[in-house]
Amino acid sequence: MTENDDLQGQAGEEIRMPDIKYKPGNNKLDSFNWLKDLPECPGENEIIEIRFKNTRKGFYRNVNNLRFEIGDLVAVEASPGHDIGRVSMTGRLVREQLKECKVTLAPEDLKKVYRKAKAVDIQKWEEAKKLEIPTMLRSRQISEELKLNMKIGDVEYQGDRTKAIFYYIADERVDFRQLIKVLAEEFKVRVEMRQIGARQEAGRIGGIGACGRELCCATYITNFISVTTTHAKYQELSLNPQKLAGQCSKLKCCLNFEVDCYVDAQKHFPSKEVPLETADSTAYFQKMEVHKGIYWYTTDPHSTANLVAVPVERVREIQTMNKKGIKAERLLPVPQSWETSPVSEDLLKNNSLTRFDPSPSKNQQHKHPHKRKNRRFNDNKNK
Repeated sequence: MTENDDLQGQAGEEIRMPDIKYKPGNNKLDSFNWLKDLPECPGENEIIEIRFKNTRKGFYRNVNNLRFEIGDLVAVEASPGHDIGRVSMTGRLVREQLKECKVTLAPEDLKKVYRKAKAVDIQKWEEAKKLEIPTMLRSRQISEELKLNMKIGDVEYQGDRTKAIFYYIADERVDFRQLIKVLAEEFKVRVEMRQIGARQEAGRIGGIGACGRELCCATYITNFISVTTTHAKYQELSLNPQKLAGQCSKLKCCLNFEVDCYVDAQKHFPSKEVPLETADSTAYFQKMEVHKGIYWYTTDPHSTANLVAVPVERVREIQTMNKKGIKAERLLPVPQSWETSPVSEDLLKNNSLTRFDPSPSKNQQHKHPHKRKNRRFNDNKNK
């Protein structure tokens, strides 16, 4: 097919390029090129990163040494046929990304980038994307008819519409050989089944989290680190499954974000399992405020009434005394009332609206002193 044939439709009409807007930074798993201001070196664009639907990415070899910008639509090698993707990373940052993803393939083993996508390629790609939702709904019906214990969460068509990837979730091993035959006959495409987990499904579908922001797995998280209830215990969070679970019904990934800070803060804290012996009673640990360095104790191990806040230094001191067989007179060296609300510092006390205005000069302050005096005198006289 020649270029003239590419630009002409079947009826002789000119094919217009679809209006596709791309805004870097507003798409899933976009990468910030922090090396873009450095001068280019020869051979830097030999390998580029291409992003496809949702979270799927791949590295391709720029065999024709074409110049690409982030956001360009390109046609790349696939098996079989070709696929359409968007350039997500170029330059020397790709080398760093290869090390981060631990890609051990040589550049010669990577698939090729053919060219920038033409109008016909993009039009066919847009038509294929419109078929994804109806295909997913129909494939779910077929899997139910075959009584397969699986859920098809997403469908992705290849750019030339010759292949489709069916993403599914299953708790057990599923024999989907019959399903592949039925899907291939139904949609007349080559079928590839790819199993994903609940976290990957949430990242592909997207959504809004309990914090009011877009899901982290749908924006920038690429590697899912295991999360356990130990992370919540270090942060003194309530072990409530409804509050700790995300939309994927798994523990929230954000429990990993601050756990290192809490672990470092508690390295030198005294043991909270040891009760404190005083002259009149025994105090048992109930909870703590990590960054304030406060342990909360009560005389009843099964009740949270009459809580007393004890600084970490005082806890360590009492435990040292108890080891020597000495009981402290009281929990706190000086009786303090913790019922009164603490006085917080006013952070906005210097945020006056006129704080950036230039201060008036001495001449402006004493420019018309006599007029002001006369005004006041006349006002009093009129009264």
